Amino acid sequence: MSGHSKWSTIKHQKGAADAKRGVIFTKISRDITLAVRDGGGGDPDMNFRLRLMLDKAKSNNMPQESISRAVKRGTGEGGEGAEQLEEMIYEGYGPGGGAILIQAVTTNRNRTAADVRSTFAKGGGNLGESGCVAWNFETRGVIALEISDESRAEELGLMAIDAGADDISIEDGVLEILTAPEVLLAVQKALQEEGISPDSSEISMIPKTTVTLEEGAAEQTLKLLDNLEDLDDVQKAYTSADFPPEVLERYRSAN
Repeated sequence: MSGHSKWSTIKHQKGAADAKRGVIFTKISRDITLAVRDGGGGDPDMNFRLRLMLDKAKSNNMPQESISRAVKRGTGEGGEGAEQLEEMIYEGYGPGGGAILIQAVTTNRNRTAADVRSTFAKGGGNLGESGCVAWNFETRGVIALEISDESRAEELGLMAIDAGADDISIEDGVLEILTAPEVLLAVQKALQEEGISPDSSEISMIPKTTVTLEEGAAEQTLKLLDNLEDLDDVQKAYTSADFPPEVLERYRSAN
């Protein structure tokens, strides 16, 4: 597992601080609304993206009332300007040259662009033109599990491949499974039938190639990524940066 993949797993494992839970609920709510609006309605059995978002809401203990409101906004029943939500992609580079791809949802693209540009500048990075880094990312399903028994991890990895996964990696007690987006739920179900609940299961943007960073640039990039994801309108930030193990351990400890 690369330092890039370990960073993604660590971010999921550390979870959300209670102080940020309201922000997390807001971001999940937007994802649910967009999944309903753009994915064919509010039936999770017919809407793959919605099913993933509902699972994420459940894993974060999001109140059912909040979930229902988000679904209604997507169907146009809930008001609050659901149709005004706009998905945006921003691209740039962090300290040391790692590519950064940002998914945002906004009701004011000028505000969001200004916030993203300012955060890049303060963090030692550069906001780039549309298309400057997107070519280096591909949409994949990613499942991560913490498993201390390596033989058990190998067994589950082979099971995931039998269920349709494309690839697996095992490192430092973490099994990472890569799938095509449309196969993610089937692989997740196969694991759950074995009594295994993944630590994370999501559609992600995976870099085709990575850039290994020196310690200083790696620490700056991790801080920049956190600051970008703390922006209200940013749903997720992805990077091609590959972080040294010692930097990731400090990051895990500090968070």
